Amino acid sequence: MGGFFGLASKADAVHDVFFGTDYHSHLGTKRGGVVAYSEEKGFQRAIHSIENSPFRTKFEDHVVGMEGNLCIGCISDTDPQPILLRSKLGVYAVCTVGIINNDDEIRNQIMGDHLQSFEVMSSGKVNWSTIVGALIAQKDTFAEGIRYMQEKVKGTVSLMILTDSGIICARDKDGRLPIVIGRRYDGWCCSFESFAFQKLGYETYRELLPGEIVKLTPSGCEVLSEGYTDMQICTFLWTYYGYPNSVYEGVTVETMRTRNGEIMAQMEMENGTLPDVDYVCGIPDSGTPHAIGYANGSHIPFARPFIKYTPTWPRSFMPQNQKMRNQVAKMKLIPVHELIEGKRLLFVDDSIVRGTQMRETVEFLYENGAKEVHMRSACPPIMYGCKYLNFSRSNSEMDLIARKIIFEHEGEEGAKYIADYADRNTERGRFLREEICKRLRLTSLEFQSLEGTVKAVGIPEEKLCTYCWSGK
Repeated sequence: MGGFFGLASKADAVHDVFFGTDYHSHLGTKRGGVVAYSEEKGFQRAIHSIENSPFRTKFEDHVVGMEGNLCIGCISDTDPQPILLRSKLGVYAVCTVGIINNDDEIRNQIMGDHLQSFEVMSSGKVNWSTIVGALIAQKDTFAEGIRYMQEKVKGTVSLMILTDSGIICARDKDGRLPIVIGRRYDGWCCSFESFAFQKLGYETYRELLPGEIVKLTPSGCEVLSEGYTDMQICTFLWTYYGYPNSVYEGVTVETMRTRNGEIMAQMEMENGTLPDVDYVCGIPDSGTPHAIGYANGSHIPFARPFIKYTPTWPRSFMPQNQKMRNQVAKMKLIPVHELIEGKRLLFVDDSIVRGTQMRETVEFLYENGAKEVHMRSACPPIMYGCKYLNFSRSNSEMDLIARKIIFEHEGEEGAKYIADYADRNTERGRFLREEICKRLRLTSLEFQSLEGTVKAVGIPEEKLCTYCWSGK
C-alpha cells in the first residue's frame, strides 16, 4: 500500500509536506521520499528506508536543507519513490500508489517499441513509477499520457507528478483509492488522507472523481481531464486499513467501524446467537472501534484485557528476522490479569486472514487464565487475495485460512461453493466456522455479513469493491 501528500504554495511548501507525509505512515513501512522544486535549487530529492526507523526521524534533517513552493512526499510499501524523470514532457518527479499486475508485459512492449533498456533495482525489478512515467511520456501532454497509462495498466494506479510549474494529481480510474484536495489562503494540496492537511490548517475542497486529473498551483486547482461517475472504492479501507479519523467518500472510518459492530451485535441478538460473556473486547488497534460498537449494541461491558506496548516497538514487523518479529509481537501484548483470569471474553477483530496471529493471541489469553474466548470478525471471510491493491494479498489463496479449509474439505470443487461457505445459515457455512474454531481454539466464531458491511459503510454496493470477500 502507501500514501502521498503534495502542496503548491505561495510560501515554502517543504515544512507542511514533511508533516503531511508523516501523517501517512500507517499506510506503508518500507520507504519514504520527498521531492521539492524551487527556481534557485531546481529539483531536490531524498529517499530513505523506513523499515527500521519512522519517516519523521529519517527526514527531519533533510527537509531543513530543502526549499520550494512546490513539494511532494510519499510513503511506499513497494518501490523507492518519488523518481525523477526526463522526457519530451520535461523534467518531473513521479510517485504512485497501487499495483501493476502486468508490469512485465508493459515493460517488454515499451522496450520493443521505444527503449533499449530500463534502470532496474537490485532485485532486478523495474520500479513501478518508472513504468508509469514511461507510459505517460509516450503522449504529448501529461493528461493524455495519464489517460493512456490508466488504460494500459491492469491493476490500480493513483499518482502525483511534480513539475516546475505545479503538481498533477490523478485518481485511479476505478476510484479504488481516494485523493482529496485541500485549500488554504496561500496554497492547494492533495492527499490520500484528509486529516493530514486539516491539521495543517487546510480545509477540504473536494475529493477527486475516479480517473480525474487535476493540476495544482499556488493559486488554484485546474481540471485537466474530467473523472467518471462509476466507482469501486475498496471497502477494506473502512474495515481495516484506514486511520480512524480518515474520511472516504464522506464516510468517517471510526464511525463506520462503530456502526459495523452495532450491526453485528444486533444481528446476533435477532438470531439468538449472542453468547453469554463477561466482556466485549477489541483486538487493537483497528478491531477496537468495531468492538465498542458491538458492546454498545449488545449492552455487554467493554474491556481491554490486554494492552499493546508500543513505545519501544511501535510496529511488530520492524525487525528483519522473522523469529525476532514473532517474539516482538508476543512481547507487545501485556495482560491485565483481573480482566482475563476466569473470564468469558468475546473479541472483535477487523478480519481473519491466515489465522496465525489470532491463534497466538488466543493461546496467550488461555495461558493467562481465560475461561472462554469467542471471536467475531468485523468483515466476511476473506476468500480471495486482492489483485487490485497492494494489501490483503497472498502468494497463494491457500494461505487464507478460509480457502485452505475449503480446499482441504472439497478440493478444487469447493471453489464453486464459496458463497455457501460465507453464509452462516448453510451446512458449508457452519462447517467453516466450526473448523476455524477447532484450529484456533475458539469457543465460538462469527463473521460480519457482506450485507452488514455494506450497510455499515452506507454507500451503494455497486460503488464498492468487495473482491476479497465475494470475488466481485
